Amino acid sequence: MGISFFGGVDPDSGSVVEKGHELEGQSIARKVLVFPTGKGSTVGSYTLYRLSKAGKAPLAILNAECEPITAVGCIIAEIPCIDQFPIEQIATGDHLRLGAKDGQVEKIR
Repeated sequence: MGISFFGGVDPDSGSVVEKGHELEGQSIARKVLVFPTGKGSTVGSYTLYRLSKAGKAPLAILNAECEPITAVGCIIAEIPCIDQFPIEQIATGDHLRLGAKDGQVEKIR
């Protein structure tokens, strides 16, 4: 499911709070966050920045289609982001090694 960082993620805890979201109640802090695309308000970019400053941001983001809100948030929060990634190759709980400079993603377990 798409993620709206503004209103969908608690910037203080890093937990997904959007009602009915498949990740509701789970923390995105210090994990590789894989989702198809962002959605919602442009304030979502700032929410990613707040998550980063609180130490609750994802380690990296993998998107099927990275839209501007997520892209700007990743830039200002210095979160590695890989766009146009075939997200169906990744399952919850997979352990990954990312080459942020070359966009390589490798499953390590």
